[in-house]
Amino acid sequence: MIAYHDTEWGVPLHDDQKLFEFLILEGAQAGLSWSTILNKRENYRKAFDQFDPKKVALYDALKVAQLLADSGIVRNRLKIAVAVQNAKNFLLVREEFGSFDAYVWGFVGGQPRKNLFRSMAEIPARTVQSDAMSKDLLARGFKFVGSTICYAFMQAVGMVDDHLVECFRQEKKEHG
Repeated sequence: MIAYHDTEWGVPLHDDQKLFEFLILEGAQAGLSWSTILNKRENYRKAFDQFDPKKVALYDALKVAQLLADSGIVRNRLKIAVAVQNAKNFLLVREEFGSFDAYVWGFVGGQPRKNLFRSMAEIPARTVQSDAMSKDLLARGFKFVGSTICYAFMQAVGMVDDHLVECFRQEKKEHG
């Protein structure tokens, strides 16, 4: 978790395949701890073809059965089915907007929203922007994209910078 915080969390991400990875992993995390999913991330990458949305969108019943037998990932039939459905919707969004990156970053005006929180208690579980993203994703047929999941996604991919004021990551951005 420390390495993830220190090198990935909150860093602006614009690669569609990586954005798809975080979308699927955040959905898989629902009801679980992020550390559980993070510890299984390499297994997820292997099981889900490095999160290639074109490949995941084509998964059939046989592939789903293989995933359900894979102890390296969370073996939840609904979450696996949702990953396949979300891959199909991801490709539709990418086709409409040119990239998934352009679509999701539009919810924050294309720039990271930098917050200056002093304590973890100040960090919200959702915002107006995550509410809007969730509503739009749901309207497009995505699942496991409630506002709280969307906000966690936004934090993870750097759309929102919620490093606390005293965090070295915050200082580095302010002074570096």
